[in-house]
Amino acid sequence: MKEDCQFLQKRIVGEDDGGKLFTPEEYEQYKKRVLPIRLQNRLYVSWRSPTGMDCKLVGPETPCFCTHRYKQHKTDFEVIPKERPISVPCKVSRCLCRSFNFVPLNGTQPIRCRCKHFADQHSPAPGFPCETCSKCSGFHSCFTCGCGQPTYAHETVVETKEERLAQGKPVGQDVPYAAMGGLTGFSSLAEGYMRLDDSGIGAPSAELLNAPVTSTDHLFLRAFEGPSSSIGAQSQLTDGGASTAMQVSRLRRPEEDDMAYFERQYQARLKQEKAAKQKGKGPASLKN
Repeated sequence: MKEDCQFLQKRIVGEDDGGKLFTPEEYEQYKKRVLPIRLQNRLYVSWRSPTGMDCKLVGPETPCFCTHRYKQHKTDFEVIPKERPISVPCKVSRCLCRSFNFVPLNGTQPIRCRCKHFADQHSPAPGFPCETCSKCSGFHSCFTCGCGQPTYAHETVVETKEERLAQGKPVGQDVPYAAMGGLTGFSSLAEGYMRLDDSGIGAPSAELLNAPVTSTDHLFLRAFEGPSSSIGAQSQLTDGGASTAMQVSRLRRPEEDDMAYFERQYQARLKQEKAAKQKGKGPASLKN
């Protein structure tokens, strides 16, 4: 129980205790002073592509270009600055970082600049000049993100709750934890192009789950939908029984897990393709 309380305190206090655990009195004073500010003036940090997709939602452990984590930057503001973009400076002593700037990794390795040196071989000072060579005018990487856009086309965005709501982006629930950044739920941990649920609020309603898949839905949903509506309509004209069987196979059975459901869909699709091939061979065999 004591360990749970200390873990919760660490989540709320973050790096503000300087590595030394607050006493109960100091902890209560900290909560009274900081939590109202944090709940009212939370900043949402994301790494955004030119298309507007949040490819990376920054959390407390997300590293900055300066190699320090987001929780080691100034994340609590009594008054949100009016200047844009909002600066989130690093609080580590002697660090030259003036604002949090996300840089992706290539697996577990830092990405390279066009000068062929790694990101951590560049200075975190404005402009990000290379510390190894004199020809580099500033960090510029062509590393391609999962969304298909190069790194240099992305930008680190720091915005308020109102600014995100105006764009229709998720803000999640108000939480007292330090340096939550853009995290609003478990889905926030996934990369932008893989994120099916942007809100992070949990499972959608049964009505939404049972709705038909359209061309505007996510790529993963369309991939499991099977033939398009035009092909489906044609199959209904040629073989209504096979089409009906395919539609029935797409229905989720009670107490059926995901793997069994998708395996059954796959087997039904194989049977339909096999039947279509046999029909195609029929007229040819008669001509021979």
